[in-house]
Amino acid sequence: MSDDRLTTLEIRSAEQEKTIEELSAEIAEQWKVIERMQKKLDALTDRFLVLEEQALTDTPITKPPHY
Repeated sequence: MSDDRLTTLEIRSAEQEKTIEELSAEIAEQWKVIERMQKKLDALTDRFLVLEEQALTDTPITKPPHY
């Protein structure tokens, strides 16, 4: 009975090790996705700020025609 118990523990340990490796690989892949998304967000933020600055400088401040 001791051998069966030991075998069961070894099987569980191997399955847990495999699961941990799979989760680690998934986390690494998700981190790559997050980094790509962060780069895109940074680029879009920069573009937005440039467009916002251009829009502010192109609009002259004038009095309405009824003044």
